[in-house]
Amino acid sequence: MHKIIHYRNKCIGCGVCYEQQPELWRISRRDGKATLIKAIGKKDVFILPVSKDVLLKSKEIAAACPVRIIKVT
Repeated sequence: MHKIIHYRNKCIGCGVCYEQQPELWRISRRDGKATLIKAIGKKDVFILPVSKDVLLKSKEIAAACPVRIIKVT
């Protein structure tokens, strides 16, 4: 199974992830940072298992992130 890993504490809130994949991302009203929907988090590192269906798009988003805090494995 593939995973998206998001290092939320380093997020700058640019919104690239949300704009390209709104079904998996939200921008928090509280602090303006991206939130990976339904991800399991430990100390500001959030992990979401994903299917092959969203894998390619997720890799594109990881590459587009200006601070490189999204990883896809």
